[in-house]
Amino acid sequence: MIEDKNQARTDLSNLGEFALIEHLTKHFKINQKSTVRGIGDDAAVLDFNDKNVVVTADLLVEGVHFDLSYMPLKHLGYKAVMVNLSDVYAMNAEATQITVSIAVSNRFPLEALEEIYEGIETASKLYNVDVIGGDTTSSTKGLLISITALGVVSKDDVVYRKGAKPNDLLVVSGDLGAAYMGLQILEREKEVYKVNPKSQPDLEPYTYIVERQLKPEARQDIIKLLKDLKVKPTAMIDISDGLSSEIIHLCKHSNVGCDLYENKIPLDPQVISTCEEFNLDSTTVALNGGEDYELLFTVSQEDFPKIKANPNLSIIGYITDASAGMHLVTRAETKIELKAQGWKNFNA
Repeated sequence: MIEDKNQARTDLSNLGEFALIEHLTKHFKINQKSTVRGIGDDAAVLDFNDKNVVVTADLLVEGVHFDLSYMPLKHLGYKAVMVNLSDVYAMNAEATQITVSIAVSNRFPLEALEEIYEGIETASKLYNVDVIGGDTTSSTKGLLISITALGVVSKDDVVYRKGAKPNDLLVVSGDLGAAYMGLQILEREKEVYKVNPKSQPDLEPYTYIVERQLKPEARQDIIKLLKDLKVKPTAMIDISDGLSSEIIHLCKHSNVGCDLYENKIPLDPQVISTCEEFNLDSTTVALNGGEDYELLFTVSQEDFPKIKANPNLSIIGYITDASAGMHLVTRAETKIELKAQGWKNFNA
């Protein structure tokens, strides 16, 4: 990351843990009636009455999940929230609160943490969630961010990965592969910068895919859309590890098979053109790229008229019996077995 030598630096040791937490979170406002007590006690207090509470957590580690040579700190804070809210929405739930835990090495001054928390604050405002607590500690391995997200959903509306049935339609929101191709662009420009630090990257032709990598959006709007359409998915999962991996998860949990049609996978024109530039197959990228944070779900065929013309949704296949297996139906109308080749933790 390029450092501005004139930028003010405040050593974190000048504040201490509690003063640091107070400083970073002083602008956070309470948005939810269910937040009885937020930051400032040993634990948050929430009142959910008769609703189901959903809880999810994700850890982002420097050098594994993000590279600070091209990831702005504000965007990192924002993205860390989105990664978690996406899991809440995948349960057909409303996200309500988050906790933020962060570990930093001594190379990070206060101003760096302020930028991260600005991104977190922006996300919490836009998505109407409360930041209700967390933890800060030191790290010998750079920067780590762990966020826990909570949400509520009525007992009748909760949707699991299980529940898909033969003849259900397979549906996805948005488009796929953009985040992965954005990463390819950023990695390429990083290598150019290493060779010539005076070079300025031209990211204008890649604005959409770079934004999908650096500042993704969780699909809160899709949950509202489905409610407005009076459509309850039979099963749902978010796409963080690639379409192929998530379809396999959904099918295994539901004990079903599926046919996914290659010509139905939604691709943005910028993804297609950038795949050609990198000599990559766009279908492979959509299947295995990951980090799209779109929603993949199944619906009963009875709901087809409600969703068929919606520009936010694409019907990409249908559910079969488990004995039929999980397949990609290619443009040439041949069947290829689906394999999970997306992001795998702990692999070299």
